[in-house]
Amino acid sequence: MNVQVSSDQALLKSYLAGNKSAISQLIERHSSRVRDYIRMMVKDRDVADDILQETFIKAVRVIDAGKYADKGRFLSWIMRIAHNQVIDHYRAGKNARMINESDAGYDVLGTMRYSERTVEEEMIAGQTDALVRELIERLSPEQREVVKLRYYEGLDFKEIAAQTNVGINTALGRMRYALIHLRKMIEENNLVLN
Repeated sequence: MNVQVSSDQALLKSYLAGNKSAISQLIERHSSRVRDYIRMMVKDRDVADDILQETFIKAVRVIDAGKYADKGRFLSWIMRIAHNQVIDHYRAGKNARMINESDAGYDVLGTMRYSERTVEEEMIAGQTDALVRELIERLSPEQREVVKLRYYEGLDFKEIAAQTNVGINTALGRMRYALIHLRKMIEENNLVLN
């Protein structure tokens, strides 16, 4: 058995038995490797340090809640948390848009625009939504289920995997193939989605 794994397990047991410094030793042992991975992914030292801190905070919370099952793979577990934190960072950045004049309700000339959609825009949006739903119905049942759970019910892939009784990689794969098939159907039918 790997000496490093045994030491990780021993430190975890010590921490759970009340030795608060054991968790600091465990974090210190793995922080440079986790930090390097995060920095490689985000390319920003300050953001990487924030994500690193969030990663270890989350890990300690899970351990404190008794939800961590020690299987001798602490490093791979902490790296998975770091990876998920990086993904969450990019998702948050994608959703946080910069507001420009146009978004604030003004056009280039500085005049106020109507903030409500026109009847034509509402009709186009409704038609686009109906078209997308029709294309989704053409997918295989497994792919259709994953797409609906993700985009219409807002579940993350971990929740989708649990609800559909498959592994997370299977759920991700089904989504990937669903998107490939949807793009192919859009191209084959020369459709334009607004």
